[in-house]
Amino acid sequence: MKYVKYLLLGTLFGITLSKAEVISWYRIYEMFKFQSFHMYGVIGTAVVLGIIITQIIKRTKMKAMSGDPIVIPPKQFSIPRYLIGGTIFGLGWAMTGACPGPMFILLGNGVLVIIVAIASGLLGTFVYGKIKHKLPH
Repeated sequence: MKYVKYLLLGTLFGITLSKAEVISWYRIYEMFKFQSFHMYGVIGTAVVLGIIITQIIKRTKMKAMSGDPIVIPPKQFSIPRYLIGGTIFGLGWAMTGACPGPMFILLGNGVLVIIVAIASGLLGTFVYGKIKHKLPH
């Protein structure tokens, strides 16, 4: 019962992304062909809001719903790491027509073929977990 609020919030988020056409393969196709600002506007807005909200969390020492303090550890910037990871992420996004979050929204909208992409993402995550200690970080 304590997870109902997360289910409701996720459902609202899914409806919002559906109505904003963020899950539309055509909108993603337009973005990768630089034919429309729609997706860049959505992504840019999310980045700006993420920066603002992160600063609010840090400066007000906000706590999680459980009462625990929210700790955001500092990250080390590594150009090769982010370049390789971003390229793999972008290629997967271009090949499937969906990034990880909207894949579940597509499934909820009845696009059953997305199960292949979800299963592949889960398999990739599992394999990464198994070989992580052998990779440079």
